[in-house]
This record gives sequence, structure tokens and C-alpha cells, in this order.
Amino acid sequence: MSDPESYLTDVYQRFVVVVSGPSGAGKSSFVKTLLGKGPDFEYSVSATTRPRRPHETEGRDYFFLTQEEFQRRVEAGDFVEHARVHGEWYGTLRSQIDGALARGKNVLLDIDVQGGKAVRRVYPGGVFIFILPPSMEALEARLRHRATDPDERIRLRLENARREIPMVREYGYSIVNDDFEEASRRAVAIVWAERSRTERREPIAAGS
Repeated sequence: MSDPESYLTDVYQRFVVVVSGPSGAGKSSFVKTLLGKGPDFEYSVSATTRPRRPHETEGRDYFFLTQEEFQRRVEAGDFVEHARVHGEWYGTLRSQIDGALARGKNVLLDIDVQGGKAVRRVYPGGVFIFILPPSMEALEARLRHRATDPDERIRLRLENARREIPMVREYGYSIVNDDFEEASRRAVAIVWAERSRTERREPIAAGS
């Protein structure tokens, strides 16, 4: 039988949190909230071949790669997952996740549903949260309000959203982003509850 004293310390197994949802649902805002209020989070920066937007910074928002460089890293096995989304390639670098876990951090990922499925295979103990818009009309309004994409790209994002939303059934949690303040409180509560799960406890070995 384990020594009860070995459990009386706030030590737990670090874990991966995946935030997914259709483009325009508000994933980036949830990620910012969790980074500020979640338990010991480090953001996993994804790689992409899409053009950098004016407000974005290399290495903070994305690693912006050429098509050739992205393919080279795919062939080298550098990605946990990669997929073509909205006509561009996106991927999660294994080094980003494993490096953060080794530093004692929980890892936060903002990735699409295809990527979420791949990450679940590699990190089955992760926490998977799907962000939903209150309606398709609200989603379209948000995409147009951003004024970052032409009509053709917006139509593509809406078509993809209709395919992605049913994938919510594969996620452990879902949150409708209607009232952001309330929805973000729910997201923070989820990750703190997951941190407290008994199976994540790590008893301290005798003599430690």
C-alpha cells in the first residue's frame, strides 16, 4: 500500500489541451484566456504555409514556412499532425509539445479537428475542447467583421465549418461562444478540474 504522505503534495502529470472549432468561433480568444488563467500553460506554436497577416509575428503566432520547407519537415517526421486546411498546410511540431512537457508545463494547442484527432492518438490523456458559434449566421458575421479574407475564402471557411461542427462528438467538452465572458469562465473551470483529476496525481517516491 502506498504511503499516504507521498500524495500530500501538489504534484501532477502535465497534460495537453486542444482547443478546436470552426474558423471564426473564437478559438484564439479562448487560448489567450487560458494562457492567462490556466494552470502552468505554454502555447504550442503551429507551423503553416499560409501568408503572414500584418499583425502576426514569426514564432509567436505561427512558424511561417514555405511549401518546400513544410514538406521537408513532414518527411523528416517533425510533425505530430499536419493537414491541409482552407487551401494551406498547418502542422504541430513534436518538439513544441515534448519540449514544453519536459519543462514542466501543460501544453495548449489551437488546431483544427483533423489535427485534434491526430493529437488524440499520440497524447490520449489530453483534454479536448470544441468551441461552437451560437449560429451559422453569427459565424459568418464574425468572419466578415474580421475583414481579413475575400468573399471566396469566407465561403470556403463556412463550408468547412458545416463539416467540422458535427465532429464535436469526438471532443470531451464543448462550449458555445455566445457570451464570451461566461464561456471563457467555463473553459478555465474545465482545465482546472482536469488538473485536479486523481489519475494525474504523482505520488512522491520514498526518500524524495
